[in-house]
Amino acid sequence: MSVHERPAVGPVRVPDVPSVAERKLPSGLAMLAATRPGVPRVEVRLRIPFGTARPTGDGARERLLADTITSGTSDRSAVAIARELQRLGASLRASVTSDELIVMGSSLAETAVPFLSLVGEVLRGAAYSDEEVLIAQARAAQEATIVRSQPTVMAGDALAARLYGKHPYGRGTPPPSSYEGVAAVALRRLHASRVVPSGASLVLVGAPAASELLDMAGAALGEWTGEGPSGSTKAPTPPTPSATLLVNRPGSVQSNLRLGGPAVGRGHADHARLQVANIVFGGYFSSRLVANLREDKGFSYSPRSSIGHRRHASELVVSAEVATDVTVPALLEVRYELARMAAGTLAPGELDAAKRYLVGTLALATQTQSGLASYLSAIVADGLAVDHLVDYPRAVAAVTTDDVMDASLRYLGPRGLQTVIVGDAATVERPLAALDELEIQPAPA
Repeated sequence: MSVHERPAVGPVRVPDVPSVAERKLPSGLAMLAATRPGVPRVEVRLRIPFGTARPTGDGARERLLADTITSGTSDRSAVAIARELQRLGASLRASVTSDELIVMGSSLAETAVPFLSLVGEVLRGAAYSDEEVLIAQARAAQEATIVRSQPTVMAGDALAARLYGKHPYGRGTPPPSSYEGVAAVALRRLHASRVVPSGASLVLVGAPAASELLDMAGAALGEWTGEGPSGSTKAPTPPTPSATLLVNRPGSVQSNLRLGGPAVGRGHADHARLQVANIVFGGYFSSRLVANLREDKGFSYSPRSSIGHRRHASELVVSAEVATDVTVPALLEVRYELARMAAGTLAPGELDAAKRYLVGTLALATQTQSGLASYLSAIVADGLAVDHLVDYPRAVAAVTTDDVMDASLRYLGPRGLQTVIVGDAATVERPLAALDELEIQPAPA
């Protein structure tokens, strides 16, 4: 072989499907366990539907519930729970989205039984004491003050509102004042009505046999009962093209660019095609967007594009932070690269590199117990089978250049994407107005 010849590249390797077992409790809790030996630990991921048919509020109440659900039960204080977790070599935390409450944690394999019992105790009897709720309110309000002042958060919130309007997915970061009126009794009522096993899914990954993991979880959570409210969050109405939104942040030395539009979920026939198209466009460091905005023009340090999934919608988001004086040139280059995806062809090696990156990152992400648990939890919540671990890499490997062009035409066309910019209107309004119809809003207080 000549020193200038490249060695032949073998076929794409797909991850192995782990040994799994499934079971459904009479309460309605669906459980899936996977055996992943090597590390004597057990990972737990619990997803509880939290969307309702008639959602209200700005999400502050749900956020406080997630913050305080592990801060004491009828039998243990917050300190006692923390000490027990430490004794067990375990961790436990919760987060919330517009769709679901996610409870996640891990323990040593040898302490999995008492750990799962503690999880069951929290689910059945979180106390939400007045003292703990007051502490959480002050902390959440302080965090909201800081977070809402960050331009990246302003841009993300503004784009979500543009994409989803009054739908819960369009809610941004709750303002600090939202947390002040949430009483502990309201959290107890919310827990009683929504933290229920009906419709929830539990994923366990660990060294013990899958059937043994299910036995442990069934014994610990069998007494957790309850029916949730009828109906769930409805799918949002697809957005219609609208004027470019400029969120005025006086004195800003940079502009935060966001472009976004509808994408497809993991179970859609176009999913693999769009994922490959996104990687080629801006989904990794060797993408066209990075080559243009960072390497060639020097406009942005880390331009990127990504696809996010919610229970009833998915979205493609393109983002870049650029100096104020190159706001319009950078926006033009982003749109140029979007249009080039649909109008041009792929360079030699572009398609193969993107496909290998996607398959490789999935393999890496699912190598650990933690990564496998999180991935399985996500696909199970989407109604997909464990075989998706194999089916998806194979679908990626089968993507052709024509498939990428077709997906780009469907989902990456710049006219179909909403544009949001956070920046100094005094500097960028005039050149932007020469390019687009413009709407200006003040930055959130």
